[in-house]
Amino acid sequence: MSDLAIAARQTGTRPHVSFEFFPPKNETMDERLWECVRRLEPMQPDFVSVTYGAGGSTRTRTHDTVSRLANETSLTAAAHLTCVSATKDDVLQTAEDYWQAGVRHIVALRGDSPDGMGQPWRQTDGGFKNVIELVEALRAHRPDLGKVFEVSVACYPEPHPDSRGWDFDLAHLKAKQDAGADRAITQFFFEPQIYFEFLDRARNAGITMPIVPGIMLQPNFNGLKKISNLCQATLPDWLHQLYEGLEDDASTRDLITANVAAELCHKLADGGVSQFHFYTLNRANLALSTCHLLGLKPAREAEAA
Repeated sequence: MSDLAIAARQTGTRPHVSFEFFPPKNETMDERLWECVRRLEPMQPDFVSVTYGAGGSTRTRTHDTVSRLANETSLTAAAHLTCVSATKDDVLQTAEDYWQAGVRHIVALRGDSPDGMGQPWRQTDGGFKNVIELVEALRAHRPDLGKVFEVSVACYPEPHPDSRGWDFDLAHLKAKQDAGADRAITQFFFEPQIYFEFLDRARNAGITMPIVPGIMLQPNFNGLKKISNLCQATLPDWLHQLYEGLEDDASTRDLITANVAAELCHKLADGGVSQFHFYTLNRANLALSTCHLLGLKPAREAEAA
């Protein structure tokens, strides 16, 4: 039995998980997404989020996917919303559309440059200048209903590509909290010490909101290296060695990916972490395998145990 499962039985609680999906680009990807959703639904995650492409390139698909999640499943759906390529009025209208669709959770992000990841970010004419303004606006939206949206934001446990130093980065995250953010979700990482050192820095800077570790489930190591280069996430030497020579062995890569993710979660749990956000890449097998390695069972099986 895993350490997390033992702890859950001793305390009567289970680790909290959430899953991130991306909107499908075609019919085949649509089928894969909804297979993933249906297979993960029994895990009863705290919420599931749906990404939003650079420059708002998936705005319609994201909205359709989130609306369907909210209305056709038992899942709590969260929609990514960015400051890119839209005016303030447009962004808030999108938020209102989500509200009307039954969505009560927004993942508020600055967003990548419309010119592509790694390119300089620029404010849209008439748009929000940063995510802090967006969080403030979401909190002020529909004041007749009070605190309408639950708001999550992003954070980087390693320096952001646009970082001006830890003092600035932490002050920016603190400003997100002060604007009304409920939690922060980290960029992915592979060494637990990266998270714990960042958490210490954040707490010392007065950031008290939950900081949920983001766990990557990407078995394509070439793809992982590309993403890591863009967001400047460290890939340790031991990870390179694990995937070496497996370019044509997808099954083994999947096995390694799930075990690496589960081992990272175990080490984080040893340090007191009980919430995990998985970047699923719409791969149900990997998410389920990782959860199983953590001792988490679908709701029906957990009730029968």
